[in-house]
Amino acid sequence: MRRRHLIAALLALPLIAGPALAAEHGGEKKKGAEKKKGGGLNFIQLPTLTANALRANGRRGVLTVDSGLDIKDGGLRAKAEASLPRLRAAYTQALQAQAAAIPPGSPPNPDLLVGVFQRTTDQVLGKPGARFLIGAVMVN
Repeated sequence: MRRRHLIAALLALPLIAGPALAAEHGGEKKKGAEKKKGGGLNFIQLPTLTANALRANGRRGVLTVDSGLDIKDGGLRAKAEASLPRLRAAYTQALQAQAAAIPPGSPPNPDLLVGVFQRTTDQVLGKPGARFLIGAVMVN
């Protein structure tokens, strides 16, 4: 009987030791560690922005904008990260105004949106230096 227990314990050892060794050598993420999505060190990924828009059939749709900020100045980047709630509120308000102005069934104009969001960014941060970038614009 003891021999069976010894064999079972030896067979189970890699199953128990594997995750423990992986955690010890950095295989698992530490608590609170957040992985950057991409775009480099100067890039701040913004949460998806949404607003209501009219679709071609007259029903309400959702205008969705994926975006980020490219900021080379470290001080301004720190200020932008601290101001993310204010930036998000200002972007949402600007997007709602733009979505209301889009004729039903017409696609949104990304160039116009970038200009509006860039002015909003400069106004909230108090100076230029943060470049607003759009990844995707969609009405669903």
